Amino acid sequence: LCQCSFIFKSSFQLVKSTFSSIKDKNCLRLYAIYDGYSELSAYERKRLKNITENAKFFAALKLHEVCIASKAKAKKAEDETVRRRSMRLQRVEPSGIPMPKMPAQPEAEEYPQVPAGPLPMVPEDQMGNSKLAENLLTTWMRISNLKPAAKNWVLSYSLNSMVLSEDNIKKVVKYRVCSMAIHPSESIIFIAAGDKSGQIGLWNNCKSEEGAHVFIPHNYPVTCMHFSPFNPAHLLSLSSDSLRCGDVTRAVFDEICRSEEDLSSFDFLEDNASTAIVGDWDGSVAVVDRRTPGISSELSADIGFKRTRTVHVHPVNKQYFIAAGSVDVCIYDVRYLKPNGNKPVSSLKGHTRSVASAYFSPVTGNRVVTVCECLSLSFSPCLFRAIWDPKQEDCFVVGSMAQPRQIEVFQDTGKLLHSFYNLDLLSSVCSINVVHPSKNILVGGNASGRLHVFKE
Repeated sequence: LCQCSFIFKSSFQLVKSTFSSIKDKNCLRLYAIYDGYSELSAYERKRLKNITENAKFFAALKLHEVCIASKAKAKKAEDETVRRRSMRLQRVEPSGIPMPKMPAQPEAEEYPQVPAGPLPMVPEDQMGNSKLAENLLTTWMRISNLKPAAKNWVLSYSLNSMVLSEDNIKKVVKYRVCSMAIHPSESIIFIAAGDKSGQIGLWNNCKSEEGAHVFIPHNYPVTCMHFSPFNPAHLLSLSSDSLRCGDVTRAVFDEICRSEEDLSSFDFLEDNASTAIVGDWDGSVAVVDRRTPGISSELSADIGFKRTRTVHVHPVNKQYFIAAGSVDVCIYDVRYLKPNGNKPVSSLKGHTRSVASAYFSPVTGNRVVTVCECLSLSFSPCLFRAIWDPKQEDCFVVGSMAQPRQIEVFQDTGKLLHSFYNLDLLSSVCSINVVHPSKNILVGGNASGRLHVFKE
């Protein structure tokens, strides 16, 4: 399994040629399993034990004796029309990887379901030190009232000066990090991380005694998060069934939009963050207006995709957004969206594998960086996202499968500018990364829920 990145340039009519490609350095390693499972984690050993026990159980049933009758039933089932079900109901993750089957047990006890509607902003562990959680939320509210400095688009720092220390590593959520957002504050490093179980962890990196506190506003993986650029006291988070706004001033997670489909990503259509474009795993997009009462979208539009993994709005001409999924990368004008028959303004060609993400460059939007999979053998795809440094027009960051484990920074020409690594402290793949909008800070998230902060 490999990963390739592509840069698209334009003078904004809107992106017509592939600029360059990043070589497939990031390849999946195949680990040997030795006797005693010496290299496996406790979770992996338990999973292998469950697989072995299940295999023995099915062998005892002697299912091969009834396979002839089963074939006839299977043939009949193939001939019948299958009702379309969302990936969530089929227990398939958005990347296409089947979710592992869990041992039979009361689902409500293991995975309590989050109800629809507004939810109080209460930490999961209410038995802990509630004062520290209150302090964390108070910090979030305080730094949101400070106006950020004007953006300076001049490259004024050395990548070599940004390092990782032991104090800047923290397990913030329980499971794999699926999304992250960093608060625009210049005084406090305040980070939000969403995991595959629906948890959102908040961490004040500058005040270790406050720790990290976990909230559960979703039932499914939190695939996309943004602090509102207009009011960073609002943290918007997206899971497959809902878009919520965590409002720290009211200590509540409001429900903005609820859907029976599988939502994948979103971005703001206006500077005041009142409207958003939302992507759907089944290939459509929707327009959501936060000012409209109710939890339904204003418009659902079929854009002809098999999958819509990411959507991103142009930084200058906000009527345009780019959508990525399957082998499609297309730019649309939101003003002309309709339920069916939508045609792109521009299509970016060149991908032969599934596209994991596509983002406009942050200043002019004249470039687009994409990541696609290169699938080999029988491995499942490992999705990375290449993100632009919001302070620059021609520099982007992407995780890597290379050893030693690292986060790579590339110029838009494809030249590797820098590799962030630490032989002692970074031993895992950081597939999700985020860069501070005005300070020299990079945060990488891994599959165990840990965040790694590189800073000066």
